[in-house]
Amino acid sequence: MPGNGNSLSRLRTAITVFFALDGFVFAGWVVRIPAIKEQTGASASALGLALLGVSAGAVVTMVLTGRLCRRYGNHQVTVACAVLLSLSVALPPLTHSALALGLVLLVFGAAYGGINVAFNSAAVDLVAAMRRPIMPSFHAAFSLGGMIGAGLGALVAGSLSPTRHLLLLTVVGLLVTAVAGPTLLRQKPPVPPEPERPAEGAAPRRLDGRTRGLVLVFGLIAGCTAYGEGALADWGALHLEEDLGASPGAAAIGYSCFALAMTVGRLTGTTLLERLGRTRTVVAGGATAAAGMLLGSLAPALWAALLGYAVTGIGLANLFPVAVERAGTLAGPSGVATASTLGYGGMLLGPPAIGFMADWFSLPTALTSVAILAAVAAAIGFATRGAAAR
Repeated sequence: MPGNGNSLSRLRTAITVFFALDGFVFAGWVVRIPAIKEQTGASASALGLALLGVSAGAVVTMVLTGRLCRRYGNHQVTVACAVLLSLSVALPPLTHSALALGLVLLVFGAAYGGINVAFNSAAVDLVAAMRRPIMPSFHAAFSLGGMIGAGLGALVAGSLSPTRHLLLLTVVGLLVTAVAGPTLLRQKPPVPPEPERPAEGAAPRRLDGRTRGLVLVFGLIAGCTAYGEGALADWGALHLEEDLGASPGAAAIGYSCFALAMTVGRLTGTTLLERLGRTRTVVAGGATAAAGMLLGSLAPALWAALLGYAVTGIGLANLFPVAVERAGTLAGPSGVATASTLGYGGMLLGPPAIGFMADWFSLPTALTSVAILAAVAAAIGFATRGAAAR
C-alpha cells in the first residue's frame, strides 16, 4: 500500500506539472498578441478572425481527443499534446499575414484543446483512485502557471522579441515534458476498487440517455463558469476605466484581483469539497459569484467593484473543476471532452455576448449576465444533487 501511495503521489505531481505548463505556455502567447498583430500588419477584424483559429482548433480537437484517450491512453495523449503545444507556440512570430497566423493558430489550438481533455481525464482517474476531491488543485496549478507565464511575458516584453520569447517557451515546455513525461508514460491510469465506484456515482460508463443528459448538464455548469472568466478577462478592466473613471493601471488591477482570488479559491478547493461536498460547493460558489458580480458590475465606487471582482473569482473557482470531474466520472474521457467543449464554448461566447449587450443597454448591465449565469450554475448544481456524490 505505501508503494502504491508513493506511485499515486508521483502521478499527481506529474499531472499537476502539465496543468501548470499549459497555463504557462498559453499565457505567454496571449501577452505577445499585440506584438504579433503589429508584425503581421493585421487589422483588428483580421486579427480577430485569425485568433478564432485557436478556438476552432481547440473545440474540434476536444471532440476527438476523448476517442484518442480511449484508444491510446490519457497519459500518452497528454505527453504528445504537450510536445505539440510547446513546438506550436513558437510558430506565430514566424508568420507575416493574418491568414498564415490563423493557420498556425489552428495547430496551437488543437494542441491546447487536446491536452486539456487528456490531462483532465488523467486527473479524473487519479481523483477516483485517491478517493479525495483534489480536482481543484490541478486547476489551481493551471492558474498559477498562467500568472507566472503572464508575469514573465511582461518582464521580457521590452528586452526579447516575440520570436525569442516564444522560442524560450518552446524550450521550457520541451524540458518540462522531458522531465515529467516519463512518469506518465511509465504508469497506467490508476483504477479505483470496484466497490468504490457505485458510491461515487462512477459506475455508469455506458452512454445511455440519462448519462448523456447528466454530462451535458455538468457541461452547462462549466460553460456558465467559463462565460464569466471570458467576460471579465475582456471587459472587466474597460468597465472600471470607462464607467468608474479608474486609471489604466488601476483598471488592470481588476482582472488581477479576479485571477488571484480564483487561484486562492482553487488552492483551498480540496478542503472545501471535503467539508461541504460537491453539491454544496457548486451551489455556494454559484451564489457567491452571483453576488460578487452584481457588486462588481453595479457598484458606484472602484474599491467596491474590485471587491466584487475578487468575490466573483472565489465563487467561480471550483465550479469548472467539479463539473469536469463529475462529467469524467460518469462517462470517462468522452465526458471530459463534452464538458470541456461546452466550457470552452462559454468562454468564447462571453466576450462577444457582453459586447452586444453593452451596445444595446450598457456595459454594467451587460456584466450582470455573469451574475445571472452563475446563479443558473448554482441552480443546476442543486437540481442535480442526486446525481453528484455529496
